[in-house]
Amino acid sequence: MGLTLAEKIIKAHLVSGEMKQGEDIGLRIDQTLTQDATGTMAYLEFEAMGVKRVKTEKSLAYIDHNTLQTGFENADDHRFIQSIAKKHGIYFSKPGNGICHQVHLERFAIPGKTLIGSDSHTPTAGGIGCFAMGAGGLDVAVAMGGGAYHIQMPGVINIKLNGKLRDWVSAKDIILEVLRILSVKGGVSHVIEYSGEGVKSLSVPQRATITNMGAELGATTSIFPSDEITREFLKAQGREADYKELCADDDAVYSRVIEIDLDKVVPLAACPHSPDNIKSIEELSGQKVDQVCIGSCTNSSFTDLMTVASILKGHTVNDNVSLSIAPGSKQVFNMLAQNGALADIIASGARVLECACGPCIGMGQSPNSKGVSLRTFNRNFEGRSGTADGQVYLVSPETAAVSAITGVFTDPRTFGQKSDIKQPESFVINDNLIIPPAAEDEADNIEILRGPNIKPFPKTEKLENTIESNVLLKVGDNITTDHIMPAGAKILPYRSNIPYLSNFCFTVCDKDFPSRCKEYPSGIVVGGLNYGQGSSREHAALVPLYLGIKAVISKSFARIHGANLVNAGILPLVFKNESDYDNISMLDKLVLDDLITSLKNNPTGLLTVKNVTKGTTFEVIPQLSKMQRDIILAGGLLNYTKEQN
Repeated sequence: MGLTLAEKIIKAHLVSGEMKQGEDIGLRIDQTLTQDATGTMAYLEFEAMGVKRVKTEKSLAYIDHNTLQTGFENADDHRFIQSIAKKHGIYFSKPGNGICHQVHLERFAIPGKTLIGSDSHTPTAGGIGCFAMGAGGLDVAVAMGGGAYHIQMPGVINIKLNGKLRDWVSAKDIILEVLRILSVKGGVSHVIEYSGEGVKSLSVPQRATITNMGAELGATTSIFPSDEITREFLKAQGREADYKELCADDDAVYSRVIEIDLDKVVPLAACPHSPDNIKSIEELSGQKVDQVCIGSCTNSSFTDLMTVASILKGHTVNDNVSLSIAPGSKQVFNMLAQNGALADIIASGARVLECACGPCIGMGQSPNSKGVSLRTFNRNFEGRSGTADGQVYLVSPETAAVSAITGVFTDPRTFGQKSDIKQPESFVINDNLIIPPAAEDEADNIEILRGPNIKPFPKTEKLENTIESNVLLKVGDNITTDHIMPAGAKILPYRSNIPYLSNFCFTVCDKDFPSRCKEYPSGIVVGGLNYGQGSSREHAALVPLYLGIKAVISKSFARIHGANLVNAGILPLVFKNESDYDNISMLDKLVLDDLITSLKNNPTGLLTVKNVTKGTTFEVIPQLSKMQRDIILAGGLLNYTKEQN
């Protein structure tokens, strides 16, 4: 029996465990990346481990999230990250160099390598055949220190692409079609692996658009084979030596096979407020548009923006539409400027933003009240744009640009002949905003520069034998990390200040949650299906930890957030019977006894929860591997790592 592409890479990097679906495995990690919204905490954690030099093949620190500097906080954090990168062997990508995933795809991602990043869209690099996963900052810190990254061995879903896309239909429409088929929960515990003749018609940036939004499926990662298309891209980036042919065996066995005929895919949109709420643009045609934002790590490549420029050329943005465009990297920005496409974009009336995440994370360009915003981004969670009642739709660059001109949802297939935009034979390469680390013998002389906004990692304690706490919050299905710990220009600058962030925890769901936590010595959160989907931000675990949350009981967990809860020392528990969710009310007192003995004997064994308030009991299942059991008992991954060293 042959191996899938994912299994081949896992096998080559396996350091512990067996390749049986659901079993805990440890993987050797070749590369890591961080971004500034999660990086400060990751590097504080790395420092706490006492490791002098990163032990990966290459680690990079990108500045792309908190680039709006309205106070000292972001600038101080950038200075801290730059100094710690220089001291500990990490490459530093300065603000303005671009979005981490776009730059990494261009300059560093390598077929067949493993990569984890403290950002959930790290699987973007799967477009080049890299096994790339989003992770919490603490997991990234451990990998930088030479530790393995532990996951449950995933199953593999094969999506076989047949045929070729028609004009005006793009890679974004493919992944929206996949989301329509699988939903935001459909990829959980699986890798999404693409194959078929249709793969040969997709460039590496197009493939990366698809793997980027695989994060919205809840997948462990997504990956394309590495083939001649990959070689051409790497050659154009001056990196042909990094090429390696990779594909699944012909007799590979998959958990599920889904076939998509590319010539039947039509322009699509993810409607508010979920990436799997899919409708065709034809269905939405004629509805008014207030704002269009083009960019993000999903759709800001050179070919994406050249396509946009060709549409805008000779046209003017509709009077009632605000159009903003953000190139994904300095490389893209330079090339648009050199070939004249930037002039076409500017002449149309578009607002050109810096090479950063920007509006995708609510960092500027929030739409008007109840405004309809078409975005080429990857998430449209409620309130993520910075406008609580903003109506955000996820669309392709083609749909976005055409609709910006007409002022209404417009199927781009009605716009006439499409320009044939090809990948250049060579990209403009200038890595002058990537600063290499100091030599190892000079590292001791590097001073770490800390600003007053940087606060210590929250204190964690070993698991107590009994948890006796009140339910301080009850929420429904598909709660995202944006619900738990919001982003946006007002909050992101305090990502290194957990005490300050605690004032905003869960306020999207319940504005009284932070103050309620301060009234009780400890608490439990109760959730529905797919709790913690979305971003990899470990702050969604660290801030509840700071507020005294001891456990989260839900119907199911998103992979990264479940791991982050464990890393923070918060016990993740799943209802044995989902109907028990309905019998719990806010402020009910819940008791779990004999935890230490129970978990030591069986980390996935049933635990009984007493609802003291209602005089009832129900059963829950710990969401723990054997290693995670030990992490929980130690009081979190940082404590566990210290105990092992």
